Amino acid sequence: MFSLDTADGHLAYRDTGAGRPLVLLHGGFLDHRMWDDQVPVLASDHRVIAPDARGHGESSNASAPFRPTDDLAALLRHLDVGPATLVGLSMGGAIAVDTALEHPELVSALVISGVGTSEPEFQDPWLKEIEAEEARALAAGDAEGWVEAFTRLGAGPHRTLDDVNQDVVRRLREMTRRTVAKHTSAEPDHRVPVADTWERAAKITVPVLAINGGIDSDDHIGMAERLVHTVANGRVTTIEATAHYPNMERPDTFNEILRDFVRTISAQNG
Repeated sequence: MFSLDTADGHLAYRDTGAGRPLVLLHGGFLDHRMWDDQVPVLASDHRVIAPDARGHGESSNASAPFRPTDDLAALLRHLDVGPATLVGLSMGGAIAVDTALEHPELVSALVISGVGTSEPEFQDPWLKEIEAEEARALAAGDAEGWVEAFTRLGAGPHRTLDDVNQDVVRRLREMTRRTVAKHTSAEPDHRVPVADTWERAAKITVPVLAINGGIDSDDHIGMAERLVHTVANGRVTTIEATAHYPNMERPDTFNEILRDFVRTISAQNG
């Protein structure tokens, strides 16, 4: 792990391998370790950068307003990396799309999973149920209850966590506990949103691939599909029998799809 000092603490990141750059952006409340099954495979022929977003993992919490996309842009400029393929799941995918909108010179392609833009719209009753569980746990000061509710995303609406590979469940809980422990319930949310992302997404011209879990929530699948149909050059593929974290449940399949996509766009770009 390396660290970039900023005006508001430090940003931690993994940086390994050599070649065309791939940037792996983790989901909310997780950290760079969600990509542990990707990094060694991809680093065999790419430079792989996997940061911890501010307030997650080993990165500092925010004490002032910030935009995650600007943190990422500062890191890539510090490393003299770009344009790069940004690979993001859930929150990480939203940051990737924001970066294509706000810092397009740093982005050569996007791979997203379970997300559209940083302006999500949730209607799925199952997700509403999870939100209610999280709110109850937060009000009661029950950190473990909050972690357990959040981890249900790993099962999706059609399974229980008992049906998921238990090593994946363990890793999800461990990362989430670590991030939750960094924060307090009274702590302000310093994130500043990027505006009008859905309207602006039509101007994204770089290739966009969505890799969805086949049994993720309807909202997560639907928003990703909406994005790939909004951009100029988008397509979607599905990894069956996986929910919100297909890269962790079926890493070999995810890695193969990702590497095929990167090879294709590299060939097209010369």
